[in-house]
Amino acid sequence: MKKRLSVAGVALLTVLAAVFAFGQPAQAAAGFSVSGGKLYDANGTEFIMRGVNHAHTWYPQQTTSFADIKALGANTVRVVLASGDRWTKNTAADVSNVISLCKANKLICVLEVHDTTGYGEQAGAITLDRAVDYWLSIASALQGQERYVIVNIGNEPYGNQGYATWATDNANAIKRLRAGGLAHTIMVDAPNWGQDWSFTMRDNAAGVFAADPQKNTVFSIHMYGVFDTAAEISDYLGRFRTAKLPIVVGEFGFDHSDGNPDEDTILSYTQANGIGYLGWSWSGNGGGVEYLDMTTNFNPAALTTWGQRIFNGVNGIKSTSKEASVYSGTTPTTPPTTPPTTPPTTPPTTPPTTPPTTTPPATGGCTATYTTIGSWQGGFQGEVRVTAGSAAINGWTTKWTFANGQTVSQSWNATLSSSGSTVTARNVDYNGRLGAGASAAFGFLGSGNSVNPTPTVTCTAS
Repeated sequence: MKKRLSVAGVALLTVLAAVFAFGQPAQAAAGFSVSGGKLYDANGTEFIMRGVNHAHTWYPQQTTSFADIKALGANTVRVVLASGDRWTKNTAADVSNVISLCKANKLICVLEVHDTTGYGEQAGAITLDRAVDYWLSIASALQGQERYVIVNIGNEPYGNQGYATWATDNANAIKRLRAGGLAHTIMVDAPNWGQDWSFTMRDNAAGVFAADPQKNTVFSIHMYGVFDTAAEISDYLGRFRTAKLPIVVGEFGFDHSDGNPDEDTILSYTQANGIGYLGWSWSGNGGGVEYLDMTTNFNPAALTTWGQRIFNGVNGIKSTSKEASVYSGTTPTTPPTTPPTTPPTTPPTTPPTTPPTTTPPATGGCTATYTTIGSWQGGFQGEVRVTAGSAAINGWTTKWTFANGQTVSQSWNATLSSSGSTVTARNVDYNGRLGAGASAAFGFLGSGNSVNPTPTVTCTAS
């Protein structure tokens, strides 16, 4: 069964005891600080993040996005960077320019290294220790910017395997950053592709906070399909509030391939309780999750449905964001450099959002539904949604037979094979495990005749 967020009494008492044991945190001398579970800027004014994620490392030419994000009301932008291990390294000079763009547009910069995503499960992902190497290698760009920059050590640093060392690894990473001279507020992401269904971050956050010599660490939960009910959202965030540990929703969407997050509750609960949020993402998504783009082709005048919701909707950015007080009456001293005129030499073929998250492994049955999304002369787009039954499943296989000579030419979020008119689709590594009642969707492009009847799809769980 899917783990519910109502479990945890003993763990909560442990968290509370640890918080009270180390008392009020010390204040960072020159920048953001944490006290009583809240984030304060360098003027001592409480700061609540209201912003979005921007995939700078894959689209470095899109420097006007910072001004566009600000114009729509945001006070923060979480910037995707790369250490050079999985994607081209963002150099100290590039990071300095990013910070200048943030300052020029009076945005707080949350800088994150994306190469850690899904470590232990995702091929090529790096350790938190390796991420610290990167931060220390660009320390010259960060030092002196504590008033404007928060350092997010590594994006979603563990998948659904090998995350037992999350607390120790984060504690050690924080200590290395402090020893290396970084006095910034530090942000740490949850494991399980950021969604912490195992409650590893929730139950160990107090110890990680205590390990920071400056007591200046913020925790970040990513809310996608695991957080599909109001009860789960309010319980998870509420436990951090009760423990007086700082928490932000570092990523979330209105839909996802691992389920349908309850974005209305995310927005309303964070607003009612003074919790920051950063939606995913401004533009440039690929790999079947293009629907998470807030703008079409980085055009702020072409907001998508998701973009309209997060910027202009109830409890959205425009109506709730307050600019950081450190920008009041100030002008940045270092203007941004001229945006590059040429695109990156190696743009990603399918820039990832966060890889879809899975729920705890178990076994059970599943069903599948087939939908024709659209059709045109000689072709069509289809989608199949797999839903687990009354128990969680480890994986799934779907099968159907075309009745009129159709063939599949391209697919995403599943591995497809064909034998004559019969198509078999199996989950990929990130969307096979589904909690009871949870669902995942995959899509494909096909070709065929004008008559395109909907086939019956079978689903087998493993």
